[in-house]
Amino acid sequence: MAPKIVLVTGVADQLGGQLAAQLADDPTIERVLGVDTAPPAVSRATRVEFVRADIRSPKITKVIDSAKVDTVVHAAPRPGVGATRAAIKELNVIGTMQLLAACQRSRSVRKLVVKSTAEVYGGGASAPAVFTEQDAPDKGDAAEIEGYTRGFARRRPDVEVTIVRLAEVIGPHLDNALSRYFSLPVVPTVLGFDARVQLLHINDALAVLIRATTHDLPGVFNVGGDGVLMLSQAVRRAGRLPLPVPRAAIGTATRLAGGHVELSPGQTRLLSYGRVIDTTRLKTTFGFTPKWTTTAAFDDYVSSR
Repeated sequence: MAPKIVLVTGVADQLGGQLAAQLADDPTIERVLGVDTAPPAVSRATRVEFVRADIRSPKITKVIDSAKVDTVVHAAPRPGVGATRAAIKELNVIGTMQLLAACQRSRSVRKLVVKSTAEVYGGGASAPAVFTEQDAPDKGDAAEIEGYTRGFARRRPDVEVTIVRLAEVIGPHLDNALSRYFSLPVVPTVLGFDARVQLLHINDALAVLIRATTHDLPGVFNVGGDGVLMLSQAVRRAGRLPLPVPRAAIGTATRLAGGHVELSPGQTRLLSYGRVIDTTRLKTTFGFTPKWTTTAAFDDYVSSR
């Protein structure tokens, strides 16, 4: 189904804001509504109609119904720096539940795209070397969000649902926890571990989300750049010095190093055990091959600083 009226959540975040702007550039899409509690994070004028709303509020139902939205892209709002764990969970999980409830009641919604994360797989000493879409989700916010999304798909089989599990996103001028982490003058690492890190360039992340929005591609898809970097290699390529600390102290050490770095539990496990996802279904079924390898994406981030 070709989208006509698209609603994108989380447009105050760089990824969500750029996604809404690029969708608005598509002449076949009549309207793009960008929803968040702050304006879109884009520097140019676009056709995006900004709606200041919190997806945890019932107002989101009125927005979807009044605009007769047919496609919803849940790009997920980003919590502010210093937000508590409880606040992050409420925004991620409760916000998603409220959005799904609004979609379920809507008579116009026919497609739902959910931006998930490879953090859904968790990670640990006994984890697979490479995760596939058939591996069961671990626990945490991402797993809960996907669980509620699957429940929505069962209740509304007439709605096409696509979930994309993104590897850690990085790229030029991108401001997120990982980019701030590698910008620290001294980078805390986990003593005795050298994790395998798989990255995704922001341009590839945007291209995948746009393809999921504009094409009929239901299902769950891993999205990541080819290849991996060892964490020690990434620190060296960033021109930083590593600071090995015990695993239990990695969060504290990162905060003390400055830079307003707030690592999620999934990112903390990533720095200990690493995480690599299989992207075969992305290339064969979804029909997309990332243009940027993990190494190329990281080097592009480093060169832009």
